[in-house]
Amino acid sequence: MAGEIVLNVFLLLLGFVLLVKGADFFVDGASGIAKKLKISTFIIGVTVVALGTSAPELAVTVMDAFAGNGELIVGNILGSNIINILLILGLSAVICKLPVEKTTRIIDLPCLMLASALFVLLGAFDNVFTWWEGLILLSIYALFMVYNILLAKRQSKVALEQATAVAATFDGDNATDRAPETKWQKIKAGYENLKEKVWFLILLTVIGLGMVVGGAQLVVSSAQFIALDVFKISPEIVALTVVAFGTSLPELVTSVSAARKGDVGIATGNIIGSNIANILLIGGVGALCTGANGLEFTTEGIVSGLVGLAAAILLFASCWGKSKSITRVAGVIMLVALIAYYGFLFLNLYVFKLY
Repeated sequence: MAGEIVLNVFLLLLGFVLLVKGADFFVDGASGIAKKLKISTFIIGVTVVALGTSAPELAVTVMDAFAGNGELIVGNILGSNIINILLILGLSAVICKLPVEKTTRIIDLPCLMLASALFVLLGAFDNVFTWWEGLILLSIYALFMVYNILLAKRQSKVALEQATAVAATFDGDNATDRAPETKWQKIKAGYENLKEKVWFLILLTVIGLGMVVGGAQLVVSSAQFIALDVFKISPEIVALTVVAFGTSLPELVTSVSAARKGDVGIATGNIIGSNIANILLIGGVGALCTGANGLEFTTEGIVSGLVGLAAAILLFASCWGKSKSITRVAGVIMLVALIAYYGFLFLNLYVFKLY
């Protein structure tokens, strides 16, 4: 038993290392590709990065669906979405004010709110998501992706039309051929030079994504072992905390890393795109994989779905101030709301027992 504990603690720490470094590589690669393609980092964030960081939720959903754990799928989707907005965007906004583009405010955020409302309505209608409701969700997600692909092409075309043939060269005293003084400086300079090559940016993105997803899986599996087998915490608490938080770790480290690097488009696009993907793509796939049984939608799911919708509305309202940004004040409000939500869940589970 002691050996298993030591091994899982080591895997937990290794998972966090992979998450942090993988997020750095992933953000560098994704933002570099966006610059090469002349499109906004938000579009990259809401499509490529969002799909990549939603991979853990998708993997958990497929496994739960074939195992007959449909109720866990709904809880994972809603729990992850709440954490994505209230914790990850809240924490990112505290680190750095997050400007929000006009198209995001009038298209993407309303789409997130409508998707959240549709998810609750379909689930509450007969307390189950059937296969045909899954097809509806997947069809809407396909339209959302087509819209973003067309928008990306339009941005690329406009950027090319506005490009000028101005070139500047710097010679004389401003240019030096001195080699970096240390090996670390040489490695860093070589890394920056490689980031100018498209093939390296693609490789960096793929490697970073693999590290993020792999690190998340290590953290979730080892944390579940420590919580369930070592500290004997109840499965309900583990599902509400470890699993939901664990599958949101890729979004957390990617968005915080992006905010720290100043790539605010990736930080916001990642969360908005991931939440839409969780509802429409992962919810749709989950409903299809469960076949005739469908996804069970309980009273707890309705409550969590309404909280997720409220979080989306809070995010939408936060973007319409004078600065058109998610400010640090809004970030603090989100973090306080998350604490209140989890406080209610724990009190309901052990004290009120309302459902």
